[in-house]
Amino acid sequence: MQAIPVVAGILVRDGKIMISRRPAGAHMGMKWEFPGGKIETGEAPEDALWRELMEETGAEVEAVRIYGAKLWAYPEKTVLLLFYMARLLSGEPRPLEGQTLAWVKPAELGGYAFAPADETIARRLMEETAISDI
Repeated sequence: MQAIPVVAGILVRDGKIMISRRPAGAHMGMKWEFPGGKIETGEAPEDALWRELMEETGAEVEAVRIYGAKLWAYPEKTVLLLFYMARLLSGEPRPLEGQTLAWVKPAELGGYAFAPADETIARRLMEETAISDI
């Protein structure tokens, strides 16, 4: 099975990271994640992150640097997640697709039930001594 390429944004503001909880009826419903989505054919990952976060939150972001990558096999599909540190360029993120958004300190990430593919990155971020705006 070929992996589906996906981007996820680690958006930092005032020392907090924005996370998103998937709607109840969605794949991995009610689990927390770093927002993003599938990369379309021929699309650069950075452009996909801009598009996905604009669609999901109405905010314009910029991918600054890759933070990590994770290949994850769900029973029904395999995804290759590219996690980017991202900068908010304009707009205030708001939930446009039925999700819940939260801004949390890295040390608080352990209190959220993350989708399995996002857990490793959440744990890594918890180990950061301080996270600063990009």
